[in-house]
Amino acid sequence: MDKNYLIKKWLNNDLNSEEQKAFDALEDKPFFNEIIEEGQRFKGQNTSKVSTFENLEKGLKQKPEPTFNWTKTLLRIAAVFVIGFGLYSLFNKDQHSTFETQLAQTEQITLPDNSMVTLNELSQLEFSDNWDKERNVQLKGEAYFKVAKGKRFDVKTTSGTVSVLGTQFNVIVRDSIFSVICYEGIVQVNYNNKITKLPAGKAYRIINGKPEAFNVAVIQPEWLSNMKVFNEASIKDVFTSIESHYNVKIITEDVDNSILFTGAFELDNLDNALKATTKSLNLTYEINVKNEVIIRGAKK
Repeated sequence: MDKNYLIKKWLNNDLNSEEQKAFDALEDKPFFNEIIEEGQRFKGQNTSKVSTFENLEKGLKQKPEPTFNWTKTLLRIAAVFVIGFGLYSLFNKDQHSTFETQLAQTEQITLPDNSMVTLNELSQLEFSDNWDKERNVQLKGEAYFKVAKGKRFDVKTTSGTVSVLGTQFNVIVRDSIFSVICYEGIVQVNYNNKITKLPAGKAYRIINGKPEAFNVAVIQPEWLSNMKVFNEASIKDVFTSIESHYNVKIITEDVDNSILFTGAFELDNLDNALKATTKSLNLTYEINVKNEVIIRGAKK
């Protein structure tokens, strides 16, 4: 159920049994309880005592004088303020938008400034809705960015930060992989507090903890065309990519993980991907009944 709908009905004390269960399951429920308890604390600080019948009768015979209880009024105002401030803080706290993709799924996202992000499979993108203050996103996985021109735009990852003003680029951050490719404009990469600037046609990656820049000849990421391209990538990283995309487990026997692979294959068929990867490296493979891929090196 919609959270705002439940809160409004709660404020009106109009929740039915099903709505009450949904409201009780909200992660902010303890916060609402604190608001009510605080309001009741203010409200309950003044207590009244019932007069005896004789005093009441005597009082009725006297002409009442108009009085104004400032203390009671201020306490009521305070209670209203506490509840109002609590609800304001709840509805106006910094909100975030999060997008996640599953296996073999991509998603196109339009950011508040009309920048476009295409999120690759098994990836996550998060950004603050308070976009006017700063343009930055948090990325896990892989994404292709078309950034609208404007003030600084940051892509923050666990490995480093990529900063631009307006350009097109691709970022990968998975396990031991951190790679940035610039297709248009200029990209600035901050890795371990060292700044590297990449013009269009340049790429940057981390290999064994060391940064490396190299040239690219493509105009967009290959995965947008359902392709996977590797340029002198370690065979271990290639196998990891195949495992993630096809949801299989790869077991290697007598395979040198330091082997570098350069090549490409389409992302629509596991068998074709394995053939393209193993054939050029003189490796063999088989898929067992457990959906495991056994890859073996050439016997010496």
